[in-house]
Amino acid sequence: MTITFEKFTSVQIEQVFDVATDFESFQNKMGNFFPSIRIISVRPNTTLVEEHINLAGKEMVVMAKHIIEKPTLHETFIVGGDAKGSHITENFQQTSNGTKITITVDFKYKGKMRLSGMFSKGKFENEFPKIYDKLILIAES
Repeated sequence: MTITFEKFTSVQIEQVFDVATDFESFQNKMGNFFPSIRIISVRPNTTLVEEHINLAGKEMVVMAKHIIEKPTLHETFIVGGDAKGSHITENFQQTSNGTKITITVDFKYKGKMRLSGMFSKGKFENEFPKIYDKLILIAES
């Protein structure tokens, strides 16, 4: 499943980018989507994170490699777990009114998610924009 969508915010690019890449705060600020986050490794532009993610009432555990090119690009490669092979790209663009974020999600169903994914595809597609709505609310507060 691949989806692309755009989100807009009135805040400056650096501010929304910092919120979107502050993985350590996801559990506290977005616990309904990320009930558990554990940072495994941090390098200059790469972070490896174990993430428990709730989407459409299903919890999955993934190992995510986050690659950051501040302040315009954040890529997430799912390198292990229930969605291994998935890839999320977030492109941040400064506009005259704030920031535009273009998100592309290439979501792969693996393991137990493959069976539940057959019955929940539309639900999963609707969940990703909700995560970014919450990120924008945090950035704007």
